[in-house]
Amino acid sequence: MNYPNNIKKVKTANKVITYGNRGMGLESLINESCEYYNEVDRALIYKKPTPIGISEASYNSKGRVIKNGYFKAPSTLDYNGIYKNKYIEFEAKETSNKTSFPLSNFHEHQIKYIPRVLAHGGICFIIMKINNIIYLIKGSDFISFINNNERKSIPYDWIVKNGFVIKEGYNPALNYLDVVDEVYFEGE
Repeated sequence: MNYPNNIKKVKTANKVITYGNRGMGLESLINESCEYYNEVDRALIYKKPTPIGISEASYNSKGRVIKNGYFKAPSTLDYNGIYKNKYIEFEAKETSNKTSFPLSNFHEHQIKYIPRVLAHGGICFIIMKINNIIYLIKGSDFISFINNNERKSIPYDWIVKNGFVIKEGYNPALNYLDVVDEVYFEGE
């Protein structure tokens, strides 16, 4: 059955599965973590809004109502900011696939953007959730994999070998900056 906003619901033996917010679990953890890091002044990292243009709107008693809109331009990566005097930018992705991470989850403009951040000395990585484990994949390793493989997905074994596990917690919800310290600032 189709529901508003293309949200699908599937009913299985006494269980309803909603597919409308797939991918939001990881982003929610990251958003909470960014808010925590910002509040305790450990870093300034924010989710970037998607640039949207409005082509048709009307007004009602509650204010302006958007009737029609469009994406102005492709966005770059999900999050950016500054940490330890370094520009930081990263993308968040998750999959339900158990054996590999489909590269189709990434847009071409995102793949082209990562080397640009790296070329300017920024820290760039992917936070990836697969098999209910969250990994940090260095942007340089991600691009190297793409450049040296014809595959349409990243094998799970490669992710385990090259990724760094990020632990979930309370404050922050996802302690990704400790992993950034380990990967990019070890020895400081």
